[in-house]
Amino acid sequence: MRPSIKQVALEAGVSIATVSRLLNKPDSVSIDSASRINQAIEVLGFRPNFTGRNLRAGRSRTVGVVVPTLSNTVFAQCLQGVETAARQRDYSVMFTATEYRQQDESAAVELLLAHRVDGIILTVTNADASSTLDVLDRERIPYVLVYNQPQQTARPSVSVDNRAAAHEAVSHLINLGHIRIQMLSGQFHASDRALQRYHGYRQAMHEHGLQALTPIEIPRHTYAALSSEHLQIFRDPLRRPSALFCSNDLLALSVMRDLRAIGLRVPDDVSVMGFDGIPLGELMDPMLSSVAQPSEQIGKLALRTLVRAIEEPQDGQGPASTQLLPHTVRLGGSVRTFHS
Repeated sequence: MRPSIKQVALEAGVSIATVSRLLNKPDSVSIDSASRINQAIEVLGFRPNFTGRNLRAGRSRTVGVVVPTLSNTVFAQCLQGVETAARQRDYSVMFTATEYRQQDESAAVELLLAHRVDGIILTVTNADASSTLDVLDRERIPYVLVYNQPQQTARPSVSVDNRAAAHEAVSHLINLGHIRIQMLSGQFHASDRALQRYHGYRQAMHEHGLQALTPIEIPRHTYAALSSEHLQIFRDPLRRPSALFCSNDLLALSVMRDLRAIGLRVPDDVSVMGFDGIPLGELMDPMLSSVAQPSEQIGKLALRTLVRAIEEPQDGQGPASTQLLPHTVRLGGSVRTFHS
């Protein structure tokens, strides 16, 4: 259980009212008492429960951002959108990254709340089963998800339709004559977005009467290398897929490197389709085909949605909703028509 204001008062040897005054009007407390209270807060790891009137009265005009990583520029683009929209509204931004570790999400949020952010924009491992989001809901701390697309819970989010976007990308490959299409992804348990994209892949294959191949799940979601076992499969023209659908662009670029290393050509031997539409993909030769997300716009809309929740809180408001932005399929030279 989190330490209470009563425990802080006992630790510091002051009244609860004195602790409350320090939290709300620091200048009203003596230097000696403030020092003891702050020391007790640090020792106990106390964090005020910013709800209702206290949250509105104690605004810092700072929002927190939690993303899985900044090594994938899709999140950096989103953060840029958040920052741009925040400056327009006189808000500051603090951010941290979890490196796709679900166990670090709660600590990241606690860190931001300890700095008295007014609300949080975040991407979590699983938006439908998140103890971190449960805490934010319970304490009525404003937040908006980005890229997550809750399926079973009513939580505010801004995203593209991951399943529909993947379905469109794989359908494009099928229309080019590809039959053996395989998905490459990081671990599904670490990304509900990747899992939703896999469902879109399976749906497209099923609708066209094709067998969905077992996905290639690798340990990391960025800059990963194929195992020697998978490389051996790709060396065999009778066993390898004719096209790969990758859950993000960095994995697509990584697998293109690995395929070249074993003497295969993209797209002549294997076509590669990514997801995210990062600018780096357009600079590659061949240019990476990809599902492009409007990441900067996702960040801007998330910030506007969060500020509205902070400044215009509504008791008993209706269910939160997912705001879906349009995606596009960017066609490049990494994909070609397949001739059996």
